[in-house]
Amino acid sequence: MIASVRGQVTAIAPDGAVVEVGGVGVLVHCTPGTLATLRTGEEARLATSLVVREESLTLFGFVTDDERGIFELLQTASGVGPKVALAMLAVHTPNALRVAVASADVKALTRVPGVGPKGAQRIIVDLKNKLGTPEEAVNAALDGRIAVPAWRSQVHSGLVGLGYSGRDADEAVAVVEPQAEADLAEGRPPQVAALLKAALRALSVR
Repeated sequence: MIASVRGQVTAIAPDGAVVEVGGVGVLVHCTPGTLATLRTGEEARLATSLVVREESLTLFGFVTDDERGIFELLQTASGVGPKVALAMLAVHTPNALRVAVASADVKALTRVPGVGPKGAQRIIVDLKNKLGTPEEAVNAALDGRIAVPAWRSQVHSGLVGLGYSGRDADEAVAVVEPQAEADLAEGRPPQVAALLKAALRALSVR
């Protein structure tokens, strides 16, 4: 198993990055939050999980070992593959997922694209007592005090990481802000991946 990679980031795309390791460019699939921490031309270290299929070997990368561990545990739930697990970490932090499972918060889990009510219920049953239950996080969830993800900084950092100027990133963030506000108005957290793609579209048609 490839537990981590360290090297210069040579390319960043909306769904992954290429890290040069020993002269070999390794494609690592990441969440928007992870991509926002990377910069082309700079060295990075990512905790990784290798998913082996008959027809492919796919590497997924994370900022922390905790994220990688949660990613792997999520896939032990019925119906959760690597794409859904990555989407879950794109929407929720590891602690937020612990909270959702510990408090049986179906609504929070169904905010993840590809996870319906029945799927969320299966995840809660399958992962109960597996992810851990940080007391402070659970209490915050039950009290309704979970903070809204900082989508602005994640989208802005992602655009800068892709080579856009700070000013361009500011303008693109302003363009997608109504989309994020619409998500919040309907009780959903802003989807960073979708917002980043919309921001890139806005920049491409200027």
